[in-house]
Amino acid sequence: MEMERVQALAYAGLNELPAQFIRPLNERPENSKPISGVTVPVISLSQPRHVIIEEVYKACSEWGFFLVTDHGILSALIQQLQEVGQQFFGLPQKEKEAYANDPATGKFEGYGTKMTKNLDEKVEWVDYFFHVMSPKAKTNYDIWPKHPHTYREVTEEYNKEMLRVTNELLELLSEGLGVEGNVLKSHLGGEDIELEMKINMYPPCPQPQLALGVEPHTDMSALTILVPNDVPGLHVWKDGNWVAVNYLPNALFVHVGDQIEVLSNGKYKSVLHRSIVNKERMRMSWAVFAVPPHEALIGPLPELVDDDQNPPKYSTKTFAEYRYRKFNKLPQ
Repeated sequence: MEMERVQALAYAGLNELPAQFIRPLNERPENSKPISGVTVPVISLSQPRHVIIEEVYKACSEWGFFLVTDHGILSALIQQLQEVGQQFFGLPQKEKEAYANDPATGKFEGYGTKMTKNLDEKVEWVDYFFHVMSPKAKTNYDIWPKHPHTYREVTEEYNKEMLRVTNELLELLSEGLGVEGNVLKSHLGGEDIELEMKINMYPPCPQPQLALGVEPHTDMSALTILVPNDVPGLHVWKDGNWVAVNYLPNALFVHVGDQIEVLSNGKYKSVLHRSIVNKERMRMSWAVFAVPPHEALIGPLPELVDDDQNPPKYSTKTFAEYRYRKFNKLPQ
């Protein structure tokens, strides 16, 4: 079956949205506007370590989300990453289709358009490209874009930086919980932690007030580290309201995912978030998901639970089992 791509639809000169993109009334951006005057936490990694640990703990327990500055990734590398991603989406449709994925057969990597699993079969206004970046043993370079030809080189360089930043963040999060710096990483699979890249492309949308780029969800990852282009659109849920996240050049957007919420026994929150779309401009984001290997057993850290004061709030299961349940909307 030939998939209809959102990008192709958008550039075919639509004036109004096809019905499958129109959200139920309560979900439409025009009826669920973000609150004004609230800004998300911004944390500089150039501060004294005890200050960073405290700020990260506060952000993860109150928001499940924060922006990181002074992270040491060259702005030139972030720019190159964005350029090669934009160039891929600028290729002729036929060339992109050579990378098409097929989630129905378990082939998640490659070029895709999300067929959502919600009850009224609403579709999100986004195309994407998804692939594993590390570890090497799990990386299938055949699925990586061959054009632009610098894609692999740039993405591998970015992967090294993501491994470094992920390690650093997991240490800060561990120390914030009062455990040794290596604890979260070792429970998430140590050197076998997987990094997955997802490039989201949200084309201009004729009726952005009726559609969503991505519907409200939490990430099943441990952490998600994202860089967007300069078109804002990310909203995070805080205290019963949506909060719009402003663009901050070269900042990393860090989401706490479900696995960290489970490991921290609920001390850290997996952030509910969504993205909206723009009438005039294409929005793009580059999300890197840090996830445990499928066989990793994830449950509340033993150091954080006891029978009286802090019973475990989550069951322990393999990441594969967690993922299966989340995809199929089954209780965890």
